[in-house]
Amino acid sequence: MSNRVNPDAEQIIMSNAIDGLEGVVAAETVLSEVDGAAGRLIIRGFPVEALAGRHSYEEVLRLLWDGFFEDLPHDLGPALGQARVDVFREVAALDEGLRSLSPTEAARALTARIADGDGLDVALRLVAAPAVFVPAVVRAKAGAAPVAPDPRSSHAADVLRMIRGEAAPAALAGALDAYLVTVSDHGLNASTFAARVVASTHAGLASAVLAGISALKGPLHGGAPGPVIEMLDAIGEADNAAAWLEAALDRGDRLMGFGHRIYRVRDPRADALKGVIRTLAREGAALPGRLALAEAVENAALEVLRARKPGRSLDVNVELYTALLLEALEFPPDAFTGVFAMGRAGGWIAHAREQVIGGRLIRPQSIYVGPRPLEAA
Repeated sequence: MSNRVNPDAEQIIMSNAIDGLEGVVAAETVLSEVDGAAGRLIIRGFPVEALAGRHSYEEVLRLLWDGFFEDLPHDLGPALGQARVDVFREVAALDEGLRSLSPTEAARALTARIADGDGLDVALRLVAAPAVFVPAVVRAKAGAAPVAPDPRSSHAADVLRMIRGEAAPAALAGALDAYLVTVSDHGLNASTFAARVVASTHAGLASAVLAGISALKGPLHGGAPGPVIEMLDAIGEADNAAAWLEAALDRGDRLMGFGHRIYRVRDPRADALKGVIRTLAREGAALPGRLALAEAVENAALEVLRARKPGRSLDVNVELYTALLLEALEFPPDAFTGVFAMGRAGGWIAHAREQVIGGRLIRPQSIYVGPRPLEAA
């Protein structure tokens, strides 16, 4: 067999294919706008800073879903609480094999047990799924029994109660609520695009959400905040930051928590979360030293990056302060991606419904660059 590469392939790629679909517009959406040049994120008409810490996740969920479900109630809290109770039944399937997986992988497997469909009841169960399954898996891996949901509780407060085994202080529940709001939607990122592609086939919301979780798990997307903790642990003290960062760049390592595919200035979600963390610190949460370290690392990294990469605009992204906040809320680093999914699930579902209602089957073209058949002699 011949391995002759098409001699025109390189020219075809240069003229037509766009690596990573950079700049390609693949959908029109009413859900969110990511303005990388201005460092702005708008979610259904509201800057993310106007939502985080001021509106509950349930309220933002309703904002995202407005117009996509006919029977959408004004207050989603009771229905979402009941959905947490409903999906908790699937925790009975949490066997030794699932406990050996990461919390995100085990939660994905349990989510696959939810029946597919396009109705509000399915949507609510899919938002409830990571909120229930991630705490259950974390506790099971630690040898503790899962805690059943309380349908009367707010979504964020119930998540913390299910992972801790007791009610968390209101300030911590508010901080998690603000986090879930902050990451609820973010344009056509990798996991949202994956969800929209699957939704475009009319496979159902569960299939779309599972695609989103699978994409989110990758270290170049939602899997990045965990290594931020490893970086902070390795640096140890503020005085070590500059030297450690210089050595990391000398090795060719990526600095976790800095730079973004879209943002050319600061990620607005990072500033929103930094404000939440500072509020926690003022209220006595056990992270003042960690906050000071993170700020020292941020300042040192920005200085090092400006010197090393003068032609690029690299700034802090959402991962740095996500890691700090979730650590303060006592989530283990291997659960960070699962907590991200708790917030983003609502956005995936909104995009899936938008795609089904107004879009076509997503079917892009590809350019063949492999060997050509040999001509007959």
